[in-house]
Amino acid sequence: MTVNVPMLVTFLIYIAGIMFIGLMGYRATNNFNDYILGGRRLGSTVTALSAGASDMSGWLLMALPGAVFLHGLSESWIAIGLITGAYLNWKWVAGRLRVQTEINNNALTLPDYFTSRFEDRSGLLRLISAIIILIFFTIYCASGIVAAARLFESTFNMSYGTALWAGATATIIYTFIGGFLAVSWTDTIQATLMIFALILTPVVVILAAGGIDTSMILITARNSGNMDMFNGLNMIAILSLLSWGLGYFGQPHILVRFMAARSHQAIHCARRIAMTWMIFCLAGAIAVGFFGIAYFEDNPEQAASVSLNAERIFIELARLLFNPWIAGILLSAIFAAVMSTLSCQLLVCSSAITEDLYKALFRRTAGQKELVLVGRSAVLLVASVAIALAANPQNRVLGLVSYAWAGFGAAFGPVVLISVLWSRMTRLGALAGMLTGATTVIIWKQYAWLGLYEIIPGFLFASIAIFLVSLAGKVPSQTIIDRFDGAEAEFRMP
Repeated sequence: MTVNVPMLVTFLIYIAGIMFIGLMGYRATNNFNDYILGGRRLGSTVTALSAGASDMSGWLLMALPGAVFLHGLSESWIAIGLITGAYLNWKWVAGRLRVQTEINNNALTLPDYFTSRFEDRSGLLRLISAIIILIFFTIYCASGIVAAARLFESTFNMSYGTALWAGATATIIYTFIGGFLAVSWTDTIQATLMIFALILTPVVVILAAGGIDTSMILITARNSGNMDMFNGLNMIAILSLLSWGLGYFGQPHILVRFMAARSHQAIHCARRIAMTWMIFCLAGAIAVGFFGIAYFEDNPEQAASVSLNAERIFIELARLLFNPWIAGILLSAIFAAVMSTLSCQLLVCSSAITEDLYKALFRRTAGQKELVLVGRSAVLLVASVAIALAANPQNRVLGLVSYAWAGFGAAFGPVVLISVLWSRMTRLGALAGMLTGATTVIIWKQYAWLGLYEIIPGFLFASIAIFLVSLAGKVPSQTIIDRFDGAEAEFRMP
């Protein structure tokens, strides 16, 4: 396969535009607060679309369509779980966390928030949460790099190793230069590109397969179970798919968008925008995989690449069915999804290293320029480790994402959720919940007990640990309770 010049040109134009935005972000970055949190000045639209884009990643356009292509509508339970979890996260956590982080010493990171919220003078909450972020986000970053490598490998006939570096380099450069503002601005563009691709592609696939009725006949012909949402699933499998929604309460790269909003009032409008975008995108991704069954059933001679790796279905459909210039735009949507999530993850890791380890433990008097420099260096460090983890060409995007998603959902989800809803929660309760959730995920993953997704026992045991340890310990200080009540009162103000 030779390199398609129109698609290459489209990609280069897209990447050049992203780099330009990175430069604009660099010019608007005056201090570490700007580099990590954008100065807390994101409006509703940018907050909503950047949260959505940083959430979905290459998983949306590669792993989910691939799973539906292989197993049919039974894989759509995961979308139902995600929509439910995302809505509850916006409803219960987003506005409260925005207020709580500002009241609690203007916290810039989750570890910073935990430290101030519970008056943790020992530094254990900050240290352990920073380590958890670095462990699971490095794995998560590796999933994004794998997705980008698959895209470049398929589109430009590169070796996996070359594609790995090509996909990672562009994201690293603009994150390194522009910081949070550049990442948030580009996320808005990338979210628009993603929804355009996921609305247009299923329509064209249906037409290419002969229309809805013909598509349904072809899909049923391959396997009648493709139409059944319960096909091949028992209750544990369905619960495991739905439980992905629990992960939202603990994802730092999503929570940081709430923290960066202009005000908690902006969250209300942002929630409506974000949920509308999310529902359309997930429906489109499922439709790509579902109707892709019909297309490749009707054109088996074109199915070789997808048969080897179902996660390439969107790439192959875009390449086969669209004019090369349009295909280039659609494939840029995959890169947009990868870049939006990977860049935010790199920044969260950077903030953990800079704010929660370097400054907190070694250089409390570090100036703003020094912190920005360390933050940029941390981006390079974490990216290098993630590239090393992604170097195995047998890696699959969904496997890497599911492990990291469970890790954050169980370690941070109960702590964040309960901390913004319950004033009686204590420092030791938070510590117990964090350690219990992370440990449960790591152990459960190794043994795969009951075939149950590890986020369920992790989230459950962490929540129990938080309540038991908090109730067994001393009541929080009056200053903690006063800050909590003040934050809750501010959140309820119109």
